[in-house]
Amino acid sequence: MPVSRSLPPSPAARSDPASERSRGGRSRDTSRDDVLRRAALDLVMEIGYDRMTMDAVAARAGAGKATVYRRWSNKAELVGDALAQQHIDGEVPDTGSLRGDLAALGGYLFSGQDPVDKARLITGMASALLVDTELRRAFETLTPPTERAVATVVDRAVARGEIAAPADPALLAAILPALGLHRLIFTGGGPDPDYAAAVIENVLLPALLASAVSASPPPESSAP
Repeated sequence: MPVSRSLPPSPAARSDPASERSRGGRSRDTSRDDVLRRAALDLVMEIGYDRMTMDAVAARAGAGKATVYRRWSNKAELVGDALAQQHIDGEVPDTGSLRGDLAALGGYLFSGQDPVDKARLITGMASALLVDTELRRAFETLTPPTERAVATVVDRAVARGEIAAPADPALLAAILPALGLHRLIFTGGGPDPDYAAAVIENVLLPALLASAVSASPPPESSAP
C-alpha cells in the first residue's frame, strides 16, 4: 500500500543545529517561532513589506526585539523563512498513480485558503522584490511549498515508470502556482480546488504525459 510522505522543506526552512544553540551550548526555545512568523506575514498583508519592521513583528507577537533577532538577522530572512515554512508539515498525497496524486494534491494545497489574504500578501511584497536585494536574496533559496509538492509527485511517477524524467522539472512544478497567481491577480479569484483540478487536468498532466511519449523510442519500421 502506498505511504504518504512528508512534504520536504526547502533549503531555507531546514534548521541549522549550530544556529539552534544559544551561548553556552544550550538549545534555544523554538516554541515562539511560528508566532513570530505569523506576525510577520500578517504585517506584510496589513501594511506591506516596506513598512514592516522587526520592532513591529516583536510587538505584534508580544516578544522582545532581541528574541526576533536571535532567530533572524533581518526582516527579509524572517519573511523568507515564514513563507518557506508554509505547508512543510503536511503530507503529499500518494495514491499510487500520477493522475490520482495530482488530483488529490489540488484539493490538499488549496482547500481552506482565503484568496483575499493571499492577494494582500503577494501585493505587499511585489514592489519590494523588485528593488530590495536582501529580500530577493532570501527568495533565491526558497522553493514554494506548491512547487515542492508537485516535484515530489513527479519524482514518484518517474520512479514508478509512469513517465520519463521531465527535461525541465522546475518549469513543470511552477505551472500550478503560476497560473493560480495569475488568476488571483487578474480576477481576484483564489486558486481553489476546482481551479487547481482544471489546471492539473488540462495543462500539467498533459505536459507530463507528453514528456513520457516523447521519451519513448520510435517503433521499428518493418522491412519491405
